[in-house]
Amino acid sequence: MDQVTVSDFRCFHRKQTARLAPLTLLVGENSTGKTSFLALIRVLWDVAFFERIPDFKEPPYDLGTFDDIAHFRGGRGGRALSFETGFSISKTPHPIALHREFNHLPAHYGFTFRRAGSGVVPHVRRKGRGNAWAEYRISEDGHVSLEIATSSGGWIFTFSQLSSTERLNLSTEWVSPQRDLPPLSFLLSTAQQFSELEPERLEYADGTSQSPTDEDWKELWDLVRIRPGPVGRPFASAPVRSHPRRTYDPAHAISNPEGEHIPMFLANIARTKSQTWNDLKKSIEKFGRAAGLFDQIAIKVLGGKAGGPFQVQVRKLGTRSKGPLRNIIDVGYGVSQVLPLVTEILRPKGPRMFLLQQPEVHLHPSAQAALGTLFCEMASSRRQLIVETHSDHLIDRVRMDIRDGTTKLKPEDVSILYFERDNLSASIYSLGWDANGNLITKNGPMPEGYRQFFRTERRRSIGL
Repeated sequence: MDQVTVSDFRCFHRKQTARLAPLTLLVGENSTGKTSFLALIRVLWDVAFFERIPDFKEPPYDLGTFDDIAHFRGGRGGRALSFETGFSISKTPHPIALHREFNHLPAHYGFTFRRAGSGVVPHVRRKGRGNAWAEYRISEDGHVSLEIATSSGGWIFTFSQLSSTERLNLSTEWVSPQRDLPPLSFLLSTAQQFSELEPERLEYADGTSQSPTDEDWKELWDLVRIRPGPVGRPFASAPVRSHPRRTYDPAHAISNPEGEHIPMFLANIARTKSQTWNDLKKSIEKFGRAAGLFDQIAIKVLGGKAGGPFQVQVRKLGTRSKGPLRNIIDVGYGVSQVLPLVTEILRPKGPRMFLLQQPEVHLHPSAQAALGTLFCEMASSRRQLIVETHSDHLIDRVRMDIRDGTTKLKPEDVSILYFERDNLSASIYSLGWDANGNLITKNGPMPEGYRQFFRTERRRSIGL
């Protein structure tokens, strides 16, 4: 994702545009919309790529019902009746594209959500690329329409002449989260079928009776089939993560935001995939040394059985001797808090997008800074990290690594989103750094509130 737009969602009233990059840092005071923004990104991913009715209450986020999600303007303004949001991606190769230049055109997605009972459903879905776009809409009285456009023209198919059963297949009469939405490909197929076989059953709202040509349909199919490579759901972490245990019993490693699955995941690959374990172990230990947390990690199987209980152990080397391996529960809490995040980021064939809440929790400033370097090393064109943080140490390390060229990440590969309260609303400012590490703004003036607290504290500390 390169850019997210939002309006009338939670604390965001006016239309906001936020620039995303391979590494995006979300900063600002508490209750300014940072966590809501992370939740929104996962919602957008689910609706756009999995075509599902999203669950706004799925852990680690709980945004509540429609009345908790739609923006409240206060006074006579009341609560918004719907909210709009969308995103864009760029340079997305597509193997069946008709024209090579079409591969490098950005794609954009737009959605309008409204109330359905106490829940939320997308009643407008729009997808576009180049001159082609398709928009699916459900009116409040249940009528379904599909508006499409290509480089040669546009059409609106209103499916009012379909039977009630056919319309039900195209609409969203349910509110259950994670229920599939009618795929755009199915809607397009229905429109194409009726326009070719039963044109009398369709209404062309633009007043013309001429159906799209074969070239138009090819362009539209090229649009609806496109996905940004292998699509995996973003990994979303909780701000408070796993509780360490002295002994773990073997169980199926089911991923969750708290990272409770990570010990079992590590034990499984240590037992069954020695080369994968050795490579991952080296990467985790490299971070452990850089952060000053540990120099070695090990899985100790108890009872001599390969499938028996096990312990997660770490060792911090002394100046003269190795020292003992210690149970993860007997070392600082920061180790067990950061291990799930580091493992998810470093493990092979992991997610492509990470939504991380306060990864610095329970870490010493030096370890927070080491996380900043790890994020710079791992962010790339194929991995996107979106990090909500209150750590000045993490942010400064990213700034210095970019300035000093410590990693391959360039200034344009990092975005700082500063969230600031404004009465009942919040504003998002897209910031960044230049090659010398100087703060620059990407949209509008530099916000006065950014780092104001630190400036005030510094002046006070030197007696000014």
